[in-house]
Amino acid sequence: MLTFVGLGLYDERSVTVAGRDAIRSADRVVAEFYTSKLAGAAIEDLEAAHDTEIEVRDRTGVEQSPGDILDDAADSDVVFCTAGDTMISTTHTDLRLRAHERGIETRVVHGTTAQAAASSLTGLQNYRFGKATTLPFERSHAGDDLPGSVVDTVEGNRDRGLHTLVFLDIDAASDDYMRADRAAARLADAYEDTLGVVVARAGSPDPAVRADRLSTLAGESFGDPLHLLVVPGELHLMERDALAALGGAPDTLLEELVV
Repeated sequence: MLTFVGLGLYDERSVTVAGRDAIRSADRVVAEFYTSKLAGAAIEDLEAAHDTEIEVRDRTGVEQSPGDILDDAADSDVVFCTAGDTMISTTHTDLRLRAHERGIETRVVHGTTAQAAASSLTGLQNYRFGKATTLPFERSHAGDDLPGSVVDTVEGNRDRGLHTLVFLDIDAASDDYMRADRAAARLADAYEDTLGVVVARAGSPDPAVRADRLSTLAGESFGDPLHLLVVPGELHLMERDALAALGGAPDTLLEELVV
């Protein structure tokens, strides 16, 4: 069997009880942290918490060379772990389909997602979010400009009155995280006076939410990663009140978006 386990958002304690049980009973545990990371735990913390050895694979080892994982899953219990949920904002459906093609039983043990946390912490209603996007490091798309994919997503959602969740890039090779102030500065080039909402360290004991103009957020610091950025669309009255109370959003910006 091949079991996909979402580790949750922050540290070794964020996994569900079902996920913990699957990891501890597995014959082999594999993980990847190139799509997202647990900012509050190193691999040694995970291994100590679950009393098991965890093999970390890079993107090539998962997407192009998963044969050994599937071979073992054919006659033993293998667990594949990622931060968050293993099937949300990742490409691991491909690995699951490869297993099915070989007649290998699969199971998914879900973990809390960044998108769910962004909605919960900010008070923005989850069904009012549109398509999400990722803001890459400048070096990742060969330019300092705001990628067209990000602009198209924000504009498309705004046209429909929907919120945009902007995931911020992670460079797994150099252990580098894009911070929300840097992301806000890049977005402010196109949306200077637009309301933005920073979510920092979701799932940790000290999460932070801050809402203001993107140009203002660009000059602030939000502490340790991981960070997310939300560009709100139209606001329900409850959402307006939540952003004011939980994120300190200026009333003048909020009133412009209330419908």
